[in-house]
Amino acid sequence: METMKKGSDDNPMEQAEALPEKKENFWLYSVTGLFGIAVWWLIYTNLPQVSSFLTYSLLKIEENTHLGSALEFFFYDVPKVMMLLVLVIFGVGIIRTFFTPERTREMLSGKSEFAGNILAALLGIVTPFCSCSAVPLFIGFVTAGVPLGVTFSFLIAAPLVNEIAVVLLYGLLGWKIAAIYMGTGLSIAILAGWVLGRMRLEGHIEDWVTQMNATPAGQEDERLSWKDRIEAGATAVKEILGKVWIYLVIGIAVGAGIHGYVPEGFMASIMGKGAWWSVPLAVGMGVPMYSNAAGIVPIVEALLGKGAALGTVLAFMMSVIALSLPEMIILRKVLKPRLIATFIGVVAAGILVVGYLFNLLI
Repeated sequence: METMKKGSDDNPMEQAEALPEKKENFWLYSVTGLFGIAVWWLIYTNLPQVSSFLTYSLLKIEENTHLGSALEFFFYDVPKVMMLLVLVIFGVGIIRTFFTPERTREMLSGKSEFAGNILAALLGIVTPFCSCSAVPLFIGFVTAGVPLGVTFSFLIAAPLVNEIAVVLLYGLLGWKIAAIYMGTGLSIAILAGWVLGRMRLEGHIEDWVTQMNATPAGQEDERLSWKDRIEAGATAVKEILGKVWIYLVIGIAVGAGIHGYVPEGFMASIMGKGAWWSVPLAVGMGVPMYSNAAGIVPIVEALLGKGAALGTVLAFMMSVIALSLPEMIILRKVLKPRLIATFIGVVAAGILVVGYLFNLLI
């Protein structure tokens, strides 16, 4: 009894001693963060002058030339996109410390179907999952009792409407196009998942998946300190940038080439509003390609600048990200061919609708 009493008395004392340290750490992180944002903003707002200096003063490239235009585009977009990604990935990395796979499964299981589709699509935006983790996620969701349609809403939204795509579109093309992309991407994820759920295709999941028993959710540490969460954000920046930087540089290089050398209006003849076949062609071209948002958004920026229609370009981008061939190969491990074909057909139909709708309205 004395031991129990002593232990209960120690806890409040330890907690009271920890409070000043937590407050001190909070102010230290806050001041450091504000200083870092101020330095970030100072550099970011001066990037146009830096890119112009590198192109025309340092490299002595003549102005109003194809090469000069392409290099200025490249020198401006690479640091701009990198800085945007660092800021957003760091912030989202901290947010992601509140979302583990176990907690995500718990949130999605037991929800009514359409409400589950909406919640799954929203969770797909902030959770750290992509096509490489599709198989274990699919198994975990199905064995936890998450409906098939809800699972698909999550798997569509996670790569399609992630923070990288949204921040790049915002930084390169403005908030209106970023909002359009995010809204239509979420709509496709929600509606495609709902349609697939209503088709009752559970029998087309590979047998070994349905025979697995649900693994109980692990006990996660919900008492992470802010130091731990900040370290998680820094780790996310290191890991994600380490994976996407090469795609980013290649994508911007391709975009720079289009920006500098493709004649004005040329893309309008291929991907313009007047070509009714441009949207299905864009989707058909996008599916076999393998890229992520970091690699495809700079190309989208350049295509729009050369006269391509917004709806056609959005359809191309969505098909590359949401229906990539590598993801379909990975999903084949858990889905039978008919279910994969149905999944591709439903998502592609939603993308086609988006493409034609925005070509009609904008």
